[in-house]
Amino acid sequence: MSFTVPTSLQPLLALSIALVAGLFLSRLTKRWNLPAVTAYLVAGILIGPYCLGLLGVPGLGFTSAADVKKYDIISKVALGFIAIAMGNEFRLSELKKIGKKAAVIAVFQALMATVCVDIALVLVHFWLGEKFPLSVAITLGAAAAATAPAATLMVVKQYKAEGPLTKLLLPIVALDDAVGLVVFAVSFGIGQALDGGQVDAVSMVVNPLIEVVASLLLGAALGFLFHFSERFFHSRSKRMSISVAFVFLGVALSMVTLQIGKVTVGFSSLLVCMMLGTVFCNLCDFSEELMDRIDRWTGPLMVLFFVISGAELELDVFKDWKIVLVGLIYILFRSLGKMEGANISSKFMKCEPQVQKYLGITLLPQAGVALGMSLIAAEKMPGNEGSLVRSITLLAVLVYELVGPLLTKIALDKAGEIREKPVPERVKAGNRKKEAAAPSTDEKK
Repeated sequence: MSFTVPTSLQPLLALSIALVAGLFLSRLTKRWNLPAVTAYLVAGILIGPYCLGLLGVPGLGFTSAADVKKYDIISKVALGFIAIAMGNEFRLSELKKIGKKAAVIAVFQALMATVCVDIALVLVHFWLGEKFPLSVAITLGAAAAATAPAATLMVVKQYKAEGPLTKLLLPIVALDDAVGLVVFAVSFGIGQALDGGQVDAVSMVVNPLIEVVASLLLGAALGFLFHFSERFFHSRSKRMSISVAFVFLGVALSMVTLQIGKVTVGFSSLLVCMMLGTVFCNLCDFSEELMDRIDRWTGPLMVLFFVISGAELELDVFKDWKIVLVGLIYILFRSLGKMEGANISSKFMKCEPQVQKYLGITLLPQAGVALGMSLIAAEKMPGNEGSLVRSITLLAVLVYELVGPLLTKIALDKAGEIREKPVPERVKAGNRKKEAAAPSTDEKK
């Protein structure tokens, strides 16, 4: 007796198992008051190549890293929706109040994380010698600047967090990506120069700056076009459909790369869709209502995104004790840099006490942008240096993605920005009916 799944059905079966695993595990972890994001990531590990995938049955979970890669388009689209939601937080009315604070804190804490990791890993280089090259230390320091907007936003939405910390957190996380791209490009260029490679100002400074500016311009253009297009549709369903179409368009155009002489014009889908959302929310008077409906529509997509992210986490990194050791040093000093950087800069900007105390903890999650940086390093660095950067980054992402959402939830709770969910009116009405129907104490006697 043999069991085979038709090739055409394998993607549907794998995605359905991913959804069911993520949802049911989230019900289980709710007993321990853990964020749903953590449950989805663990579900991905359980149905991924290191657990269920070991059975080798195509469609029954994810059998290999290459199998997980087939669903990359889902992750790209999900990040697009996450970015447009982040952009929705950049309303001019709010930016006038917190824009300067967010910009200063975003830049300072990102640079602080880079400096802390650089210092720590340079010392590791002097300890291990050529086994841990200086170029690897500097490249990892640059990757430390990036934060994961997806996990942070999901925790905020799940617990309906609201307050000074939350309002400041979302713009900072969004700005982190732009800062991280520039810091990584410069540091990576320095690392290549240390390896004796030919590095020019174009690859070090011009290309990353062009990527940031081009992404913002493309996103702004799409935002104006999005606002213009919405005028032709009046029903809720059609307006939501055109919204989805523009997110798809933003993600698709972000994959285009133009080569003009030595200059490479690339785009960041996160920055494109974030700017799209920013422009639209400031032009359209019903944007908040529309974004709320999009959030409901994208619920299953977000579950799949985090389950697939969990399946992508590579557990092989634990086999080498040196990788584990350097990874733990990276995690420790990045966390120190983020927390101290946020604390110092928020005090300088005279933020509220709860912001000064808890903001740094909410900036610890790290995933997509850092992994993208590590992929560039793996492709362009000589010898095993690129794979070393990739392995250490994977280890850090594994830890941050599993622990980060929980720490974010705890920080928001301690800051008093997670309030008890109100009981729906239909539940209250049902409880009143039960109380009215229940026999009184005298009747029981």
